[in-house]
Amino acid sequence: MFSPPNRIAPGPGQESVWDYPRPPRLEDSTRRIRIVLNGVVIADSRRAKRVLETSHPPTYYIPPEDVQMQYFQAVPRSTVCEWKGAAVYFTIAVGDQQAEQAAWAYPQPTEAFQSIANYIAVYPSRMEACYIDDERVQAQPGDFYGGWITSDIVGPFKGDPGTWGW
Repeated sequence: MFSPPNRIAPGPGQESVWDYPRPPRLEDSTRRIRIVLNGVVIADSRRAKRVLETSHPPTYYIPPEDVQMQYFQAVPRSTVCEWKGAAVYFTIAVGDQQAEQAAWAYPQPTEAFQSIANYIAVYPSRMEACYIDDERVQAQPGDFYGGWITSDIVGPFKGDPGTWGW
């Protein structure tokens, strides 16, 4: 497995994104996931799932029952992930604040990812705040993957300029 020369060694209680698998792994999370936009909690869950992939901080997928879907509007955009299948996108509007194409879901994911069908993921960089338990998340550099960085995750992380070749 490739590892960059500036790989950060994980400390106690930490995970290195360079120890995550490829193809990615899907796992349940019981940690509290909260997403806030324009002062409104638009998602709050202890039933999220996280996708772990080499060089990327985890991406969290939240069951639609734990998301305030009235703020989400489907937009005519789709992409294809080689692992998860075809994604659809949503713009999120809360009051006078709008986050364009800030969320996505997989309505019919591949067999390995069936358990995230219709679960919602967001780009943390486009939200007012995202939290794992009580820790505010930092967004993965760039906006290609939408990973969530916390103090228990170490990199370096793919996404910054010059990292595409990793």
